[in-house]
Amino acid sequence: MTSNEKLLPPVAKKIPTTIELHGRQRTDNYAWLKDENWQQVMQAPETLQADIREYLEAENAFTKQELASEESIQSQLFDEIKGRIKEDESSVPSKDGPYEYYARYEEGGQHPIYCRKPVGSDVEEIIYHADKEAKPFDFFNLGDCSHSPNHKLLAYTLDTKGSEYYEVTIRNLETGVELSDKITNCSGGIVWTNDSQSFFYSLLDDNHRPYRVYRHDLGNDQSSDKLVFEEKDPGFFAGVSKTESERFILIGAGDHQTSEAYFLSDKDAEPQLIAARSVGVEYSATDCGDKWLILTNRGDAEDFKLVEAPLGNPSPENWKDFVPHKQGHLISAIQVFKNFFVRLERVKGLPRIVVHELSNGAEHEIAFEEQCYGLGMGGGYEFDTTEMRFSYSSPTTPSQVYDYNMADRSRVLKKEQEIPSGHDPLDYVTERVFAKASDGRQVPITLLYKAGTKLDGSAPLLLYGYGSYGLSMPASFSTTRLSLVDRGVIYAVAHIRGGMEMGYHWYREGKTINKLNTFTDFIRCAEHLIDAGYSHKGGIAAFGGSAGGMLVGAVANMRPDLFKAIVAQVPFVDVLTTMCDESLPLTPMEWPEWGNPLVDQETYDRIASYSPIDNVEAKDYPHIMVTAGLTDPRVTYWEPAKWVAKLRELKTDNNLLLLKTNMDSGHGGASGRFDSLKESALIYAFLLKVFSD
Repeated sequence: MTSNEKLLPPVAKKIPTTIELHGRQRTDNYAWLKDENWQQVMQAPETLQADIREYLEAENAFTKQELASEESIQSQLFDEIKGRIKEDESSVPSKDGPYEYYARYEEGGQHPIYCRKPVGSDVEEIIYHADKEAKPFDFFNLGDCSHSPNHKLLAYTLDTKGSEYYEVTIRNLETGVELSDKITNCSGGIVWTNDSQSFFYSLLDDNHRPYRVYRHDLGNDQSSDKLVFEEKDPGFFAGVSKTESERFILIGAGDHQTSEAYFLSDKDAEPQLIAARSVGVEYSATDCGDKWLILTNRGDAEDFKLVEAPLGNPSPENWKDFVPHKQGHLISAIQVFKNFFVRLERVKGLPRIVVHELSNGAEHEIAFEEQCYGLGMGGGYEFDTTEMRFSYSSPTTPSQVYDYNMADRSRVLKKEQEIPSGHDPLDYVTERVFAKASDGRQVPITLLYKAGTKLDGSAPLLLYGYGSYGLSMPASFSTTRLSLVDRGVIYAVAHIRGGMEMGYHWYREGKTINKLNTFTDFIRCAEHLIDAGYSHKGGIAAFGGSAGGMLVGAVANMRPDLFKAIVAQVPFVDVLTTMCDESLPLTPMEWPEWGNPLVDQETYDRIASYSPIDNVEAKDYPHIMVTAGLTDPRVTYWEPAKWVAKLRELKTDNNLLLLKTNMDSGHGGASGRFDSLKESALIYAFLLKVFSD
């Protein structure tokens, strides 16, 4: 082929594989795209089968060709988005004993530099320079960077493949020398013991599941680490943490609907059970003075409640309501201090922070004025303090970090996100509107658009959705989306069922037997935005990632006429096949979310009815752009690859169908802060191209 010849859309070879279960038979022509040695590929991408690599690279080349005409706008978009980032950014220092710890970036730096200063001093000590450490690697993800309680050591965890297998290294902060200790194949975090001589970590099994918790004593080989806990159920993942008071180590195991926790009073103690697992009962615990404070949904507390239990015997028969359940007030998180605790609640679709004084039970809410906003509670190191830290933003207001005095109710603005290229919130409008679902539920939609945008139905609109695992999409600020909004695109977030925006029932009504609500809610949001004059039929792009990619894949099959384009990032689109494959990392843990089609015919049929790849038909589809990561352990690369191959085979239109696989990264895409912006610029260039057609 000469340099002037145009590449044709890649056509994947068809090798029919017949799958039979529950008397149902289906044919997968593209099952060969799953490398038989996929576990090895996760850690050594160069071992990928040659024919699979050839196909993925052909798709990448085709994508590059089809978007070549947009390289100029892509470069412009990248410069714009980058121009909104303060390159020498720095976090607000957080005090821990004699030091204040923080992270900062250098101008042009892709990765953070972790630093500390003695309290009251301006003398900076760099404890980990991630930008320098990343230079030898194509992919670099720092999972944890945790100093020891005595401030003499640093534990950091690295993933250099994108596969989320981390390695732990220990560095002496006084000498800069790394210890001989190495821990491999663990999850991303570690927890130090209070004597700074040991730490706990979770080990991943061959199927990438955190199933064991070990204690490592410094100076020993990993092979001699003490096994503290082992989870036998492949559907439960095990993790380790420490309470805010630092009195207890916590070991937690759970799936999407059931929890179990243990505590250790010191590093040599045996784990003590708090409450045995019971299907559908979730809980998390922390110590609070002379008692445990436990966040749980036990006893029909759908939106969760707080109970107290004695430190010596926290079993459920000793649980007493501390903050009773209140329907419609979803408690999503708590943070405990010596004399206070705070809880993050969600009421009528919006978050709020409530402060509780332990001495007298008095409570107050931290108030905010905008109709749409996002909140986050920042975990600090200090326990005996009256100050807690939170972050606030809205679609029009850049992020603000406050220190809040829980005693006198004053707040101090510690940092406001700076937009170097300029930003005036008054240039933009944000709204919260509601779409009526097919069963009458009112589905919230958060809108952001440029002031002066005509709301006559002519505007292009990007509709983002997720709707799974109970995750709520915040109404927060994004520098990236402004590049679309400034060009007249309305940006909308559909807070559909499957998340918890409106309470736990919002999640329950969008999972397992109710999963169809997630898709129909999204479609109704699109229809409402058309009826209300925000856009028009065929003028909307649907955008989702991971389980949100499944969402947009499903609605592309259900209502392709509504949408101009579909953007699916690392999309979970081969739902039925994946949920029938027990060897994959997340499958057993996911059964509570989707159902187990291996053991139940009704579940099999239900998933088959919406699984995007299983419902591709010979019909017209919108423009579609799909991304994937070769070493992705969450949504394996072959799911989007198979979906695109089947769409190419069957679709009857001439619209764009593009697949971009990151050959050296995983679920999160490129690891550097600017490299990730290039991916956003590529997607936005695609959207602007199809919107201009």
